Amino acid sequence: MSVLFLDIETIPQHPSLASCPEEMKKLWSRKAANLKHEPEETVEDLYKRAGIYAEFGKIICISTGFIHESNGQETLRIKSFYGHEENLMLMEFADLLRKSFSNSDSRLCAHNGKEFDFPFLGRRMIINQIPLPTILDVAGKKPWEVNFLDTMEMWKFGDFKSYTPLNLLTHVLGIPSPKDDIDGSQVWSVYWQENDLDRIVRYCEKDVEALANVYRRMKGLPVIPKELIVRA
Repeated sequence: MSVLFLDIETIPQHPSLASCPEEMKKLWSRKAANLKHEPEETVEDLYKRAGIYAEFGKIICISTGFIHESNGQETLRIKSFYGHEENLMLMEFADLLRKSFSNSDSRLCAHNGKEFDFPFLGRRMIINQIPLPTILDVAGKKPWEVNFLDTMEMWKFGDFKSYTPLNLLTHVLGIPSPKDDIDGSQVWSVYWQENDLDRIVRYCEKDVEALANVYRRMKGLPVIPKELIVRA
C-alpha cells in the first residue's frame, strides 16, 4: 500500500472583512450569524475563522510525506507545495496525485482529514476549475472504495464522541510535538500580519512528520527519527 501523508494550512481569502468584495461581505455576515457564541463578537471578529470554510478560505500550503525504503532503511520524504497563488499550487499537487497516487492501492492520510483536509482540497480544486484527481473524486463511491486514511478516526476505535488533536496524540505516544512554534489559530496572523509564509510551511511540515509517525505507532511500526527525514 502506498500512503501519502498530508496536511494543509488555510487562511481567509482576504486580510479582513472590510477588504472583501461587497457580495462576499453579505454572504459571510449570514454565515457568521450561526457562528456567534458571545454577545461581544462581531462579524469582523469572526472573519478570522473564515479560513476553515472552503467557500471563504484558501490554501496556502500543502505539505506531503511518504515513506521511501532503500537497502532496508526507511526514510520519510517531505515535499511542500506553497505560495500566494492557490491555483498554481493546487495544479502542482493534483499533478502529483495523478502521476504517483492514482492506483487502487494508494491512500491519502491526514489527521481529521475526512472532516477537513480532503473535502477542503476537493472543494478548492473545483472552485479553481482544476479537474479532480481520481483519488479525491469520491462522489458516488462506496465507503470501501474511498482511499482515505484518518488517524483521528483510527484513534477513535468507533467512539463517535472522541476528538483528539494531533499534539495530544504525539504527547501520549512519545512523539515530538509539531506545535513547538505556532499552532493553527496563529496561521492567519502569521500570514496576513507578519507576511511569513516560510514559517507556516515549516509548521505544516512538522505536522506531516508527526502524522506519519503517529500512523506508524498505531500500526506497530518504529518511528522515523529526525535524521532519516528528508526534505525535497
